[in-house]
Amino acid sequence: MLENIIPDLKFLAGVGTKRADILYKELEIVTADDLIRYYPYRYVDRSRFYYIHEIGSDVPFIQIKGQILRFERQGEGRKQRLTAQFSDGKSTIELVWFQGIKFALEKLKTHTDYVVFGRPTLFNGRYNIAHPDIERPEDLPPPEQMGLQPYYNTTEKMKHNFLNSKAIQKIMTNLLAQLKDVQIAETLTSDIIKKYALMPLKDALFNIHFPQNADKLKHARQRLKFEELFYVQLHILHQTKLREQSVNGFIFNKIGNFFNDYYKKYLPFELTSAQKRVLKEIRTDVRSGKQMNRLLQGDVGSGKTIVALFAMFMALDNDFQAAIMAPTEILAQQHYETISELLERMHVNIALLTGSTKPKEREKLHNALISGELHILIGTHALIEDTVKFHNLGLVVIDEQHRFGVAQRARLWQKNTQPPHILVMTATPIPRTLAMTLYGDLSISVIDELPPGRKPIQTYHYFMNKRPTLNQFLAKQIAAGRQIYIVYPIIKESEKLDLQNLEHGYEYICEVFPNLKIGKVHGQMKSQEKEREMQKFVSGETNILVATTVIEVGVNVPNASVMIIENAERFGLSQLHQLRGRVGRGAEQSFCILLTDYKIGADTRKRLEIMTETNDGFRIAEADLQLRGPGDMDGTQQSGMPFDLKIANLAQDGRMLEIARSVAQQILETDPKLLSEKNLILKNQLKKMKKEPVNWGLIS
Repeated sequence: MLENIIPDLKFLAGVGTKRADILYKELEIVTADDLIRYYPYRYVDRSRFYYIHEIGSDVPFIQIKGQILRFERQGEGRKQRLTAQFSDGKSTIELVWFQGIKFALEKLKTHTDYVVFGRPTLFNGRYNIAHPDIERPEDLPPPEQMGLQPYYNTTEKMKHNFLNSKAIQKIMTNLLAQLKDVQIAETLTSDIIKKYALMPLKDALFNIHFPQNADKLKHARQRLKFEELFYVQLHILHQTKLREQSVNGFIFNKIGNFFNDYYKKYLPFELTSAQKRVLKEIRTDVRSGKQMNRLLQGDVGSGKTIVALFAMFMALDNDFQAAIMAPTEILAQQHYETISELLERMHVNIALLTGSTKPKEREKLHNALISGELHILIGTHALIEDTVKFHNLGLVVIDEQHRFGVAQRARLWQKNTQPPHILVMTATPIPRTLAMTLYGDLSISVIDELPPGRKPIQTYHYFMNKRPTLNQFLAKQIAAGRQIYIVYPIIKESEKLDLQNLEHGYEYICEVFPNLKIGKVHGQMKSQEKEREMQKFVSGETNILVATTVIEVGVNVPNASVMIIENAERFGLSQLHQLRGRVGRGAEQSFCILLTDYKIGADTRKRLEIMTETNDGFRIAEADLQLRGPGDMDGTQQSGMPFDLKIANLAQDGRMLEIARSVAQQILETDPKLLSEKNLILKNQLKKMKKEPVNWGLIS
């Protein structure tokens, strides 16, 4: 867009070769286009001056006029600091520098008029301003022209090279000055701009950096957020259309003996209405002639495995094989045991393939797989090894798929002449807005009810001083034949973190319960040792398992009825919910105890209240998105998306995302390849925006 005006960023006033190199290394800013799309993260009103006596906790930033009365230098070496007494004629405030002391002393003079701007901090009962912006009044425009000033995120390396927010602001001023009389090409069609009353692109870019007023800033944000979300959705939906047109799917026409016999004779319980609805959606996909790419969401214990089993029966009934890929050996082993038990009276050949499978077993398994004698293969990433060849693979079920890399999943496509149907399962509830962005190319099914007879897990929040009472409760649970998980946030004691740790916790539990068998599992243990400890707990040999979050996904022990989470304030909502899901898998009443210190913030208290109020994973996921934002969602980091979001926020802009997706869908329905003259602007913009060489639409 701006290449013809500024062909090389280093030639822009205020940049130069060194700064251009830092911008590239620290922020991946290469061109003027990248720079102009580097948006401020906040704005501060510089249109008014305050008196020092007006400073309070409700004033996050303050701008004052006055003079430095005196300087005082304290400490030596890295511990030195510079303080200055600054007076507005009525009161004084201390200015503080921990870095750039020599520069400050050379630049600033006492008894000279300055404008000071910064964030006041309360220390020892008095306010001070650390590293303030200080300028001569004559170097600044009149306050009414300063208005909303932008602030930009910078890294430590940038600051060390004098490329702080203020420097970025000056560079941006130079950039926009060069563009003042230049026509900037639109990136959206005139129809979209008119229908949704969007600000023109040039006006939006100028006002996002230097807003004329709060209303202009609001409209600039709306324009740029809409554009960003629209192109994310257009990209996803466009690739999906291309995949549907170019990739055929195996047709599973028959519902035969495997499916019918199991449903009529061997199914040990009644399917819920949600499970039946999902099976109908899968059935429609696999008989359509198009490759199925479906995401199956269901809370812990909702019955995703039985749905996956019936989907595999659809493949078997049409002379195809099926496979399940799980992220860990423990989870793969559990799937194998669960499905083997469900099929014990059926003539279905099932095998397990993991890194621990011995060479002789592998050879036998490979031969049965190639001949077609083996119907269902369950395993870890060992399934995607080149040596694993199927006779006729028709369906792949991927469990907790976010734990597999894109390249790993893509290799499953090469296991047949045309790609098999894909059913992706997750027990991590994903908010609608996040699902539309992360998994927008997948059809989504949701199992939103639990099987009858499951008792909701009772969740309580206790402070650490309740530990003796809690120990009595644990003793009663053990006496009743139950097992217990205790989860810690860290393995060993840390000088930096005042947290309960697994090593001390293990010793403490061994002392409190000397006659019980206590196990421990954490990420620093060798895989075989970890598997051995887990198996002891699964078999009931161990009464209490002390662990870190390695047990978060895939451990199924119906006899475990209590989950204790130490320092629960250190975990996000979705992670707490996942950990809680390790209990409540049997018929007995289960409990989750959230232990915290007394000192917890308002957000933490709100998180814990939500956990004690509801077991609904989708409500919890929505709350987690609102509280923490998309970048922190467990297993669904924003960096995993096809495009990084620079200005839109999925936690706040859900309605706008839905509108943007709807607009993209309408355009692609009438012009799937974006060939019409008015849509060429969209097609060209998509090409410019694509960063990844991977075709995301072709990967489940």
